[in-house]
Amino acid sequence: MRIAEFVETNFRAIFVWGVAGLVVVGVAACAVFGPHALWPWVVLGPMIILGFIDMTQPQQAIRRNYPVLGHARYFLELVRPEIYQYFIESDKEGVPFDREDRSLVYQRAKNVRDTTPFGTKLDVYEPGYEWVNHSLAAKHIDSSNMRVTIGGPDCKQPYSLSLLNISAMSFGSLSMNAILALSRGAKKDNFAHNTGEGGLSPYHLDGGGDLIWQVGTGYFACRGDDGHFSPEIFKEKSALPNVKMIEIKLSQGAKPGHGGILPAAKVTPEIAKIRGVPMGEDVLSPPTHNEFSTPRGLLEFVKKLRDLSDGKPVGFKLCVGKRREFLAICKAMVEMDIAPDFIVVDGGEGGTGAAPLEFSNHIGAPLVEGLIFVHNALTGYSLRDKVKIIASGKVTSGFGMLKRLAIGADACYSARSMMMAIGCIQALKCNSNHCPVGVATQMKHLMAGLDPTDKADRVASYHHETVKSLAEMIGALGLDSAEDLRPWHVMHRISSNETKHYGELYNFLRGGELLADELPPEYARACASASAETFGHSAS
Repeated sequence: MRIAEFVETNFRAIFVWGVAGLVVVGVAACAVFGPHALWPWVVLGPMIILGFIDMTQPQQAIRRNYPVLGHARYFLELVRPEIYQYFIESDKEGVPFDREDRSLVYQRAKNVRDTTPFGTKLDVYEPGYEWVNHSLAAKHIDSSNMRVTIGGPDCKQPYSLSLLNISAMSFGSLSMNAILALSRGAKKDNFAHNTGEGGLSPYHLDGGGDLIWQVGTGYFACRGDDGHFSPEIFKEKSALPNVKMIEIKLSQGAKPGHGGILPAAKVTPEIAKIRGVPMGEDVLSPPTHNEFSTPRGLLEFVKKLRDLSDGKPVGFKLCVGKRREFLAICKAMVEMDIAPDFIVVDGGEGGTGAAPLEFSNHIGAPLVEGLIFVHNALTGYSLRDKVKIIASGKVTSGFGMLKRLAIGADACYSARSMMMAIGCIQALKCNSNHCPVGVATQMKHLMAGLDPTDKADRVASYHHETVKSLAEMIGALGLDSAEDLRPWHVMHRISSNETKHYGELYNFLRGGELLADELPPEYARACASASAETFGHSAS
């Protein structure tokens, strides 16, 4: 047997005999050198105690079989993401965001040079490469005008929304300093900050930025003592001048159809007050709303919130799942003559603080497919001019925005790039409460490292420079505004010798096409099974 194999298979015995040998040597050394020989045991003693603890604990086999040494395995596992990120990954390998994307965000946030030398690092002949075709008659576009008005015919207080805004992130998921930095940054460059479903915290409000108040299934910050939606509380808080839009959360891309829980041990008095929940109890976010259960009920709730808020824009957010269900909502819009002012489409690639792996990886339509479907459905039912669409899911750059605007969006949300703007290093510890840069943690000693004043400037700078890059790209295409973008402007490489634009890759419907007697074949079955009366399969 080789020495390595012998050590591997007999490590416990070697450890015990080694300890016995050290004891014998230690006794002998004391006899010769006196008490001074005990100094090494300041280190050896705790290690020996740790080793015997390892050998007797039942939870981890590695530690039982390899006392003391087994801890190295868990340490290396702990620092594996950092080792990979700093020493192994290339500029295009990192996940969920590669180093090139992260560097772009950091550079724009710090307002330093974001140009690159020597040419693209991308293989422009690799399948999946995307680009836009420029014009010889390029134009100058004023980036300060990159906005869209949110508010349909029933809206009394329409809002001029930037084409790039902060996506939903709750206080509790993010630290108070992170929320303050985001809200202050939104104020500085005149764009909006989504509160997430955790409610209107003082840190959202104190920042002074425009807010999109998200109302989730837990109705946090607008719930009564019975845990249900409270019209009175909602009316009071929706009147706050910071609140510009209200968003009903139906689902999110990272975990559609999955509720959440905040354990009682993590419910601080501050969080309990903000969310309107009792102390000492688990806080549940159910998978579905209890205020409605049908497409008609959803639209009645939209109207209710719009009336209670005195006509502020009200919409909803979802990740596209069963197509029939969204078509049922569209049918309800037509039949009831009630429509949301906006719809947020979240892609399956969207982020979250914590989600089951299976949900993150395999549930929910990716953003491109979801966005095109929602755009087509609204267009096909002649609703598109009433409802604006906001795209959410891995937006980091001007090109990322341009692509989503070209295939159906009117504006974009971004969450993780905004986190990077305030210091996120993609440590992938959002669900552990141990974020090393104080972004996704409630530990005071960690969040203390995040200066809201400095980071607010970075959020504003990142937003400004990214929207500016979008304006420059639109100008390079020879267009006058983002409204002129169309699917055929974005090219996609299929193979080394075949390319198609998005208008060829996907079918885009004409206005009213789903109201005709003869439906497009790819929509016929889903339309036939959709009913305004139910999210289930229609019997008709």
